[in-house]
Amino acid sequence: MSAYKQGDPTTLNRLYGRSQGKPLRAAQQELVDNLLPQIAVPAEGPITAERLFGHDCPLHFEIGFGGGEHLAYRADLLPDHGFIGAEPFVNGVAQALSHVRDGALGNVRIQHGDALEVLRRVPDGALTMLYLLHPDPWPKAKHAKRRMMNDGPVDMVAAKLKPGGEFRFGTDHPVYLRHALMVMRRHRHQFDWQVESRKSWEVRPSGWCETRYEHKARTVFGHEVWYFRFRRK
Repeated sequence: MSAYKQGDPTTLNRLYGRSQGKPLRAAQQELVDNLLPQIAVPAEGPITAERLFGHDCPLHFEIGFGGGEHLAYRADLLPDHGFIGAEPFVNGVAQALSHVRDGALGNVRIQHGDALEVLRRVPDGALTMLYLLHPDPWPKAKHAKRRMMNDGPVDMVAAKLKPGGEFRFGTDHPVYLRHALMVMRRHRHQFDWQVESRKSWEVRPSGWCETRYEHKARTVFGHEVWYFRFRRK
């Protein structure tokens, strides 16, 4: 099975995919140059709520936030919680920064780069929630080891979440869906799937906003979208 190909994102030690698309507009570049350094995740040392926000608070982490709509929505919904978002695509970082600025969101910190590098520095059991929404599916079998839904990353997610913490995963890609569920079956000793009926994975849960990517998947490509919630044991 493809899930057993050698290596995964925790061992490959490199990022795949684009880091930049269209040239940034002047206003976007200004946000990257001036706002990002103010709210960037520290380059070294432990990543704690106290260090990032000056006080203890529930801590959330989003891997690959795209344009930042979900990250900003959650941060606005839960102003007393702290949010970390990591994204290697600079155009997405610029869009997220515009949400942070427009929403005056002081509870967001952003990593422009590798999510796993930051996640490794989060103390075990420190996260309340972790989000992996519409990750790159890498649909070819030979690229399955690049998928974030693999044993190494899932083990890391389990380590960083506190007992009772929640791992949310969403995708519109059927190949990735099958792969992810196969992986999560191997981690039943760490997670309980929060499921009651088909609606549990076919209907977007409360507090989970629709992003532009998801809207495009539905309306332009006619894709189904699946939603999964896993509770850390």
